[in-house]
Amino acid sequence: MASFGRPLDWPEEEKVALRFILDHAQDLTEKPGPAQDVAMELIAIGLRRALSCPSPATLDRRIASWQAFHRMRNLPSPFSSPLVQQARQKSRRANARPRVPKSPKPVTRDILEALLDTCDDSHRGIRDRSMLMLAFASGGRRRSEVTALNVEDVGLEDFAAKGLVWLRLLETKTTKKDQAPRLPMKGRAARALVHWLDVTKLTSGPLFRPVSLSDRPLPRRLASDALRTILRHRLELAGMPVDFATPHGLRAGFLTQAALDGAPLAAAMKLSLHRSAVQAQKYYADVEISENPATDLLGD
Repeated sequence: MASFGRPLDWPEEEKVALRFILDHAQDLTEKPGPAQDVAMELIAIGLRRALSCPSPATLDRRIASWQAFHRMRNLPSPFSSPLVQQARQKSRRANARPRVPKSPKPVTRDILEALLDTCDDSHRGIRDRSMLMLAFASGGRRRSEVTALNVEDVGLEDFAAKGLVWLRLLETKTTKKDQAPRLPMKGRAARALVHWLDVTKLTSGPLFRPVSLSDRPLPRRLASDALRTILRHRLELAGMPVDFATPHGLRAGFLTQAALDGAPLAAAMKLSLHRSAVQAQKYYADVEISENPATDLLGD
């Protein structure tokens, strides 16, 4: 509206979509003119951060919102035209940026061991140990998936005989409630989770809960970002920078460690629940070639 001096039409014209892409595909800092004036107006009302060129992902999100408005009105979108799609492709290539990891570093086995060494036998220490091991060993769970778990989602029917615990994830980023997967967890991680249940005597409700200053588990659920706070605390206790890794580092660390140990990608994906092999492969590709098991197929 600011660019053309009139309210937007529905459906919007192709030339408006092209103008939108062009104005968001360049750095306007040193380019005074109508495009910069419009950008300044958007910044003033909080709809744009700066005059610099937005990332391709940011532009895609804004276009997706525009397309959604057209779908809501059952109208054709100008962004479906060949000319506009070609402009988007050229803009994406021109402004491509290196992939920024969600965590500065992956939390691989050695880092995780250092974090676990800081966990004592208090309720807080037992909880943190169990959470960190579960998040890593069950396939690199997202922080929201960990805090959303309930006691009822933990299956202990095979623990006594096989040392195996089953986790039911009611809803993840790639699955819905009617597709709730059951994931196995065994070894130290399974024992740590069972120990948490034993010492707290929890039988229902949230699996992981806040612990009071008097070291008493509280009845409510941990906040969705609690794993971030716990991870930063354990990193500090382990003598590492608190920003060494984020909770996503546990997910990246699981896949990175699987690659280092020579686990097949398909096997790792069954636990991580990645739908895209291309996405999961990125973690394998990040493993240093000198540590890749494929470099030593003939032995010494």
